[in-house]
Amino acid sequence: MSTVPDTTPSPPPNPGAATTIIGVKELDCAAEEQVLQKVIGAMPGVVSVECSVVTRRITVTHDVAACSPEAIAAKVRSGGMTPVVEPQPGSGDCGGPACDTPAVAGSSSPVATSMQIALLASSGLLAFASEITAWATKAEESWPVIALAVVSILLGGLPTLRTGFIALRTLTLNINFLMTVAVIGAAAIGSWPEAAMVIFLFAIAELIESYSLDRARNAVRSLMTLTPETAGVKQADGSWSEMDAAQVTVGSIVRVKPGERIPLDGKVVSGASAVDQAPITGESIPIEKAVGDQVFAGTINGNGLLEFTTTGGRDETTLARIIKTVQDAQGQRAPTQRFVDSFARVYTPIVCGLALLVAVIPPLLFHQTWMPWIYKALVLLVVGCPCALVISTPVTIVSGLAAAAKRGILIKGGVYLEQGKTIQVIALDKTGTITEGRPKVTNVRSLNSLPVDRILLLAASLDAGSDHPVARAVTSAWTDERRAKEGPLLGVAGFTSIPGRGVKGAIDGEWYFVGNHRFAHERGMCSQEVEAVLAELEAKGRTAIVLTDDRSALGVIAVADTPRATSVEAVKELHALGVRTIMLSGDNQTTAEVIARSVGIDDARGGLLPEDKLKAIDDLLKEYGSVGMVGDGVNDAPALAQATVGFAMGAAGTDTALETADVALMRDDLRGVPEFLNLSRRTTAILVQNISFALLAKAVFFILAVLGIATMWMAVLADVGATLVVIANGLRLTIPSPYPTVSRRDGIAAREARP
Repeated sequence: MSTVPDTTPSPPPNPGAATTIIGVKELDCAAEEQVLQKVIGAMPGVVSVECSVVTRRITVTHDVAACSPEAIAAKVRSGGMTPVVEPQPGSGDCGGPACDTPAVAGSSSPVATSMQIALLASSGLLAFASEITAWATKAEESWPVIALAVVSILLGGLPTLRTGFIALRTLTLNINFLMTVAVIGAAAIGSWPEAAMVIFLFAIAELIESYSLDRARNAVRSLMTLTPETAGVKQADGSWSEMDAAQVTVGSIVRVKPGERIPLDGKVVSGASAVDQAPITGESIPIEKAVGDQVFAGTINGNGLLEFTTTGGRDETTLARIIKTVQDAQGQRAPTQRFVDSFARVYTPIVCGLALLVAVIPPLLFHQTWMPWIYKALVLLVVGCPCALVISTPVTIVSGLAAAAKRGILIKGGVYLEQGKTIQVIALDKTGTITEGRPKVTNVRSLNSLPVDRILLLAASLDAGSDHPVARAVTSAWTDERRAKEGPLLGVAGFTSIPGRGVKGAIDGEWYFVGNHRFAHERGMCSQEVEAVLAELEAKGRTAIVLTDDRSALGVIAVADTPRATSVEAVKELHALGVRTIMLSGDNQTTAEVIARSVGIDDARGGLLPEDKLKAIDDLLKEYGSVGMVGDGVNDAPALAQATVGFAMGAAGTDTALETADVALMRDDLRGVPEFLNLSRRTTAILVQNISFALLAKAVFFILAVLGIATMWMAVLADVGATLVVIANGLRLTIPSPYPTVSRRDGIAAREARP
């Protein structure tokens, strides 16, 4: 992550600063974005203005004393657009997930009303009538032709002309400005039918582009419709009633009938059922849920009745966090998008300057006739529209982000989606990443006369204060049967966790220590006998920990953590992509090598502390340049942050994992990593295709315009055609990937055949 520039908006510069989010229904192209950037950016107290064409919203960081949200909304209106100021979390007006989702992008309102479509259809009929009349009478400047053209322009082109004049007033060189100049110029030189046809075709192009962009918005909007509006809540008298899901408090008992969507996150307190978690984790078969298991909002209950206790409000669900993550990710400019935006800012003025030269140089220097060259210049202005180029990147990036979210892969920004293609090596934590993360005690060896049960009791009592998977395994080994026989766990005084080594504490006034091989060695407790026992157990791929007091080693406990069924397949897929795999583990080297060999990992490095993993990532970055790190999002936080792209495993329901990593894999399935790399490569390929096609189309029509072959209406059709092609190409990412996908049959992982 350190190798990637931060693209998030700067924090408010003073205590009086605030961030206002405004939905803008008309924000469909770079033209509107340029106007908004200019009019709002010039306001006193405004620090930054971030626009998103796909989500139709602007994010303004500003000083509230110098610039109020109402004043910003007024500026949006002055730009000919309709503002919708969205409620902010903590404002008192926020009632749930709506605060995390854009009002305009999240709405399902039609792109165009029936009245607008009727006016546009009338404009087209009149434009065609003007063309036919001019052709029949051979008089383009006769009053019937002019009358038909003027009415056509007024019916279909007023929004474009109004926005064009606003762009002229703000000195913003955008497509509406270029089109307005072209239409006025065509009328001035007597080409009235063509002026009407150009403005009609441009209006059609804008409408089609809006529909196409709406397809991209639907990819995100579909996430917002997953949770039901109401929930069946148990009342104090034991009865059940339907309530607004946003009003359900934490700790309430909610009932979900078979086939219904779960409205809130919670833990099951009654019942059992199979739950389809595909909307959250991307898992392709339902997951069995019983008492104590976690359920997520937006998932679908199977054939059983479930009752669960809510663990958060509607705006605190895992799905709400997913939506917010996707929305925030859209606000970040990916590297390619930043390049295209910068290019467009230079490109458009150059086109205008070139058109001016084409209009005046031949007549002035070479005594050519004015009208043909003015016409060619007007065609150049129309050809010069950068919409296809500018729109190609955000649509592609958002399609990729939404496609990943539907597969249970949360990407926190387009920058990471693009970075994925550069990764040459993946470093993986062992416990909970390659393995199940639920180790069990397999052996307990006494190194003196201390009974085995006493060794386990002492170790379990100490480890009860630790949340490490190995410690949990030791504590869990003190089962109800042992508890009934030997008694409960012992009280521990002065408990201390020693990261990367183990724990210590006093029991009945005597200090005990339990930790890994390294910890025992550092304390001078590794006699030949201890080393022999450790070597024997570690050679079998087991993690061994040593219980000691202040004088000697008392016993050795071995735990085994088996690899996940999907780890072997994930590693094979990474190798097929040409990616090298390296395990970074806190376990001893022998155990790390045994696990690595069992799943096919290229290299294993054991005995690593958190700082050692961080150094390993640094070394890999120097050697390979781009490195991915996969971990649990908590213990591996430093290494995750240092890697080019950090992946958090099993992030469903985990705030820390969502915050730590650049990519959160919602299910405990390592195959999400090669799936992300495949998606990153597909996204990059489509970006290159879109940019190349848009530039090539412009170059071809520039040449045709200068040669006098292209007409204005042909230029408009070329522009809309190029725009639709790049949008459709970007939307391909929302279609199931041609790469191998993940499926399960009877609970066993299997690969789908390549098409």
